[in-house]
Amino acid sequence: MISSVLTEALGLRYPIFQGGMAWVSEAGLAAAVSNAGGLGIISAMNLSADYLREQIRACRKQTDRPFGVNIMLMSPFVKDVARVCAEEKPAVVTTGAGLPNAYMKDWLAAGIKVIPVVPSTAMAKLVERAGAFAVIAEGGESGGHVGDLSTMALVPQIVDAVKIPVLAAGGIADGRGVAAAYMLGAVGVQCGTVFLCATECAVHENYKQKVIAAKDIDTVVTGKRLNHAVRSLRTAFTRRYLEKEFDPATSGEELENLGVGALRKAALEGDLENGCFLAGQCAAMVREIRPAQAIVQDMFAQAEALLKGASKWVK
Repeated sequence: MISSVLTEALGLRYPIFQGGMAWVSEAGLAAAVSNAGGLGIISAMNLSADYLREQIRACRKQTDRPFGVNIMLMSPFVKDVARVCAEEKPAVVTTGAGLPNAYMKDWLAAGIKVIPVVPSTAMAKLVERAGAFAVIAEGGESGGHVGDLSTMALVPQIVDAVKIPVLAAGGIADGRGVAAAYMLGAVGVQCGTVFLCATECAVHENYKQKVIAAKDIDTVVTGKRLNHAVRSLRTAFTRRYLEKEFDPATSGEELENLGVGALRKAALEGDLENGCFLAGQCAAMVREIRPAQAIVQDMFAQAEALLKGASKWVK
């Protein structure tokens, strides 16, 4: 069995986090991943503190295993959801879209392990100094908001830059990615796209089928002009958005408005015309809908076999 400081410190069977995906990562999926031996994560999204509290309590009814909460620091409700986390005390808080330093004192006092998602060595160092337990080094292959560096380049640089544990994220959908992450110096992985097709994931069936049908070149990055680069599957929506993004006559405000509600339309309504179906470059590696337990167990069985057999390459 593959173990690390991550499994020991958090009481996990497998060193894998399920990514905090807006309109996707709710209590049912988080509980399923935690019950499978990983760390399920609830996304606070841009919704209210009441929503998050309900989700945390719903998750606790479905699992007695550790789980986490993901907070997007650009949320208009960030102060309120940060307070709810300090009160409800999930095992882990992961963060994205900014620095969590303003809230970390309360989280740490509550016994929560804070593990921010970072796109650079500079941010990794900042959150380490603020008391982060670990960081998630997320490469641009991932779905949703992305940075410029690839996972292969980013992870070892962050491993060298900090003394705290590092998880790898971006482009990981099977045991080969897990094994590679360990060779890069990570102690675990975070995966999002592969869990879109978990049986327990509540997204619309159209979303799951879009992921299953994806080919290797079927993702695209939009929003670079606004400094909010986002990776999603190619759709009618992304084609329209890119046309506007490269049209100088389109204002930034128009671009912002064009994207409002697009993810919700994809995840909840399965709107193939107007929805934005966030997914990483590994979408083409996801070929079927399976229970979270099968996803996690198969990933780590493959990774273990690969790591045990790695000596064949050394003479």
